[in-house]
Amino acid sequence: MLKSSLYPCGKSRREFVWEMGAGFAGVALASLLGRDGISMGTAAAKEGQQRSQPRAKACIFLMMNGAPSQVDTFDFKPELEKYSGKQLPADKKFINSGGRKMGFLTPAWRPFRPGGESGLLVSDYFPNVRKHADKLCVIKSCHTDSHAHGSALVAMNTGKTLIGRPSLGSWCVYGMGSGNENLPGYVVMLDKRGGPISGQPNWSSGFMPATYAGTLFRPTGEPILDLKGPSHVSQAVQREQLDLLAQLNQQHLDLRPGSQDLADRIRSYELAYRMQSATPEAVDLSDESQQTLDAYGVGKQPTDEYGRNCLIARRLVERGARFIQLYSGGGHLEETWDAHESIEKNHGQHAAEVDQPIAALLADLEQRGLLDDTLIVWGGEFGRMPFSEGQGAPGRNHNPYGFCMWMAGGGIRGGQSYGETDEFGFEAVQDKVHLHDLHATILHAMGQDHELLSWFHQGREETLTDVGGRVVHELFV
Repeated sequence: MLKSSLYPCGKSRREFVWEMGAGFAGVALASLLGRDGISMGTAAAKEGQQRSQPRAKACIFLMMNGAPSQVDTFDFKPELEKYSGKQLPADKKFINSGGRKMGFLTPAWRPFRPGGESGLLVSDYFPNVRKHADKLCVIKSCHTDSHAHGSALVAMNTGKTLIGRPSLGSWCVYGMGSGNENLPGYVVMLDKRGGPISGQPNWSSGFMPATYAGTLFRPTGEPILDLKGPSHVSQAVQREQLDLLAQLNQQHLDLRPGSQDLADRIRSYELAYRMQSATPEAVDLSDESQQTLDAYGVGKQPTDEYGRNCLIARRLVERGARFIQLYSGGGHLEETWDAHESIEKNHGQHAAEVDQPIAALLADLEQRGLLDDTLIVWGGEFGRMPFSEGQGAPGRNHNPYGFCMWMAGGGIRGGQSYGETDEFGFEAVQDKVHLHDLHATILHAMGQDHELLSWFHQGREETLTDVGGRVVHELFV
């Protein structure tokens, strides 16, 4: 939860700092307090405001690495059929990513059909997800700040295109605390084909302590390497070793007050020890029924890997994890959703891998009474152009100007779409949702105020959304 803005005698953090040591001494104290995770400043300035009431206890972010095409998945544009073979109007200004070839307006590669009582239109790339249309809120007016995969992924995960800031998952765990001291609060599961091209900064804790960084679970084999101790060392002996190590580290720390890195390392040893028993159980699917395994597509291709990850995500949520991010697509280009060569070939492959598992996750969470407490977010780092990449070519280039994402659960009102792109699906034109707005809304769903949740760093109260961001209240029940 958000760190308290009141110090002894009911004073705010800033008042306390300046009374304890005015001027530069007070600034130094403020810096030390900030490094200890005491986040005020903005909170003190807004003292008396109420935090958002918690809705979701956890978030599962389904990251479609490489950027799926909005006009081929969840944003139906009949005008593309009407103007097929025509050029994009000249008044649509854009950067052509990578100087790639430009072609003509191209309609969706697969039909869209209505789903559920809401009639929300979803393409045939996602026939199983379409069955849950009444749970989905499709945000059609997203836009972001970069057309390059590396920087756009970092922005989608941290709020900025620059490396070095805490990720969304770090902010969530910092704001809410861990729901299970024996498991990491923030887990990232990559695709076996590789991670995002910008790598570790996507789940980094940035200037926050390392305890808030994402913990990587491997997609195959043991989820965490070297988690089990040597077979010849008993748990009792290992406990004695850790106690001695903690004692020596604490003596070292006492001589160097404010050494946050060392304090984090001490805590990481303890967490690793507790994880030795908790993590294997959390990722062990042997107690799941065959019916559940079949629903997620575990044990068959092409759904086995993502199905396992989705099922593990549900198990982690049940055990108190706060933020789980599941990557679909790894490495670069066609091994991700980066469909430069062919939408049909690329999206056909990747959608077939994730459609059934995602639908099963939605159904499973609902059946277990967990969907109201769990926010599901689906999307990529940007979208794709409504025209082909070259004349008569079947691929599409990058598009940061207008794309769609969807949310479900966590207090979100399903069966609706929000915002619009223009008639071609090129740029957001109505009720635009910037990535800062998206982050503000996710934090709000998890009971956090994006303006109050801050971290004092280098003399400034830092937030995930910086000076921007608005909560899109219309998405909620």
